[in-house]
Amino acid sequence: MNIANRLTMARILLTFVFMFFLFRDGLWAKILSLTIFLFAALSDFFDGMIAQKKNMVTDFGRLMDPIADKILVLAAFAAFVQMQLIEAWMFVIIVSREILITSLRLFALNKGKVLSAARAGKHKTVSQMAAIFSILGFIVSKEVMLSFFTWNPAWEKIFRQGIFILMLLTVGLTLYSGLSYLWENRKVIARL
Repeated sequence: MNIANRLTMARILLTFVFMFFLFRDGLWAKILSLTIFLFAALSDFFDGMIAQKKNMVTDFGRLMDPIADKILVLAAFAAFVQMQLIEAWMFVIIVSREILITSLRLFALNKGKVLSAARAGKHKTVSQMAAIFSILGFIVSKEVMLSFFTWNPAWEKIFRQGIFILMLLTVGLTLYSGLSYLWENRKVIARL
């Protein structure tokens, strides 16, 4: 297994470590969860860069890299649902889009067809990561205030409204990217 594929597998393992610390009490646990998520997200950037630069692109990497990404992102959103920071219906839309598009891509690949990625997918990924980092930032900020100062319930309402608006944008881009992907690849999909 080359280094790019090891980074992909490390991202899956880091997802579980991230979740472990996210659900622990205390400021340091929350800071560690944010830091681990950051490293996991960066591993996605580096494994692709290394694979391209050193000509280490493999079938394993093509299959596992997007799956590792989905595991990391969906685990974070699932955790936020459990923490009652985002609405469950938002998570269901995000999961449904990811399952549908990933399944179509894998099915097409199995038939020897390649479904090209849509530009909207990049915007979707950026919005999802921005939402996750923003929510993790809220969690850490709240822990800092609880640990060293005081937490005003009015701030909670403001943060939650901000998270809701950010998630509405994220869900909107997620839906748009899924529909855009289906439209751009409609001819290939029709021949499957």
